[in-house]
Amino acid sequence: MHTALITGGSAGLGLALARDLAANGWHVVVDGRDAAQLKQAVGTLDGAVTRVAGDVTDPAHRQALAAAVTSTGRLDLLVHNASTLGPTPLPPLAEVSPDDLDDVWLTNVAAPVALTQLLIPALRASGGVLVGISSDAAVEHYEGWGAYAASKAALDQVTLTIGAENPQISAYAIDPGDMRTAMHQAAFPGEDISDRPLPETVVPAIRTLLHQRPVNGRYRAADFAPAAPTSAAHQEVSA
Repeated sequence: MHTALITGGSAGLGLALARDLAANGWHVVVDGRDAAQLKQAVGTLDGAVTRVAGDVTDPAHRQALAAAVTSTGRLDLLVHNASTLGPTPLPPLAEVSPDDLDDVWLTNVAAPVALTQLLIPALRASGGVLVGISSDAAVEHYEGWGAYAASKAALDQVTLTIGAENPQISAYAIDPGDMRTAMHQAAFPGEDISDRPLPETVVPAIRTLLHQRPVNGRYRAADFAPAAPTSAAHQEVSA
């Protein structure tokens, strides 16, 4: 049985990906800061799922995650999905305090690196896949997004550098695009985000990317989305 570790697996894209993998025969290890929310979320999943409540910035929690993975005997996929926006409403970068910058950096960059350091031997052994969930903010310049954007650009770099340093594994920075999540709502307080796609709609594209295993790099999930079916009427007109 393949094993995946997904951080930030109690909601949003992390939970959607965990649900998909578990339903397809994977053993999935997930974490989340809110123990009650994590327990409730895992209760909705079918299959082999191990939950480990805690904060990825806590070294003891990272050790607990590594122990949970070790108990399964292998690691085929490590997804760094847990992240923080920083202070909201999103302030101009000139107004972000050093403490807030530290918090964003610790969660979005330092913790993923530290967790990967614990688990890289297992990924090497399985020829596994390392994924950092990115954002278009990592390559664009949006007002108010400076701290988060810089951290996501850094996560892209460390993810792909680890891949370059470990040829036994594949490494991808994946931009899922805008999604209807609590984090996205926090970035746009009071705005109706019901037009954004649900995280579940992004999972098939990520699954396709993982199946194809292209060369290491930064990818948009949209580039791997299944093609929309062509209607019969359109086929007739085209003919």
